[in-house]
Amino acid sequence: MDEPIKRRGRITTRGPGASRVRDADLALLQGPEPDFVSTDPWRALRILGEFVEGFDLLARVGPAVSVFGSARTGPDDPDYAAAVEIGRLLAGAGRAVITGGGPGIMEAANKGACDGGGLSVGLNIELPHEQYRNPYVNLGVDFRYFFVRKTMFVKYSEAFIVMPGGFGTLDELFEALVLIQTGKVRDFPLVLYRSAHWRGLIDWMRESTLEEGWIEESDLERIHLADSPEEVVHHACGGNA
Repeated sequence: MDEPIKRRGRITTRGPGASRVRDADLALLQGPEPDFVSTDPWRALRILGEFVEGFDLLARVGPAVSVFGSARTGPDDPDYAAAVEIGRLLAGAGRAVITGGGPGIMEAANKGACDGGGLSVGLNIELPHEQYRNPYVNLGVDFRYFFVRKTMFVKYSEAFIVMPGGFGTLDELFEALVLIQTGKVRDFPLVLYRSAHWRGLIDWMRESTLEEGWIEESDLERIHLADSPEEVVHHACGGNA
């Protein structure tokens, strides 16, 4: 315990700990080490940058609703047409439409928002396949990190509309349910379009997780099932559309 204590900014080191910290001025003036951009401290700066850019872009969007669904839904699919109508109705109700910015249901909802004269927002994500920014996004931002993007959806939406989709859609659905159940978001409508598609999942949660006592009946009551764009938007807007 005789090693001298050294302080560098908010970091205090003693003995072996000192070798883990570089001199800040020296590091800045010499420039980053070639492999520094692959280290966690550099990633933390990129993450912070994504949060700042996202907050700055979306802070003035106003009332908004997020629409989730499959990127693989084609223009000839009835779900695509329904998403277009949902986007149009949301725009008519004075809501911006936020999607993941990609193809499929995302594209359809953004198209509907544009057709309705509303604000069409796309929060894109870097993926090895499927994802490109659809042409109906008039306010968009690209994200590297899923968790930063998810924060934007929750922070700047007053409701979630979930249409049929795959793992990504289910991930967004259950993340919303957890946030609602734990009180991290309040008075937050969660609307599932096309009840026949979701009925098996709801029944499973009722017969398994509810029966086992892992959730409450009130948790399931938070989910609204809807079979028309008008009904979806009515629930999403708190009965005011």
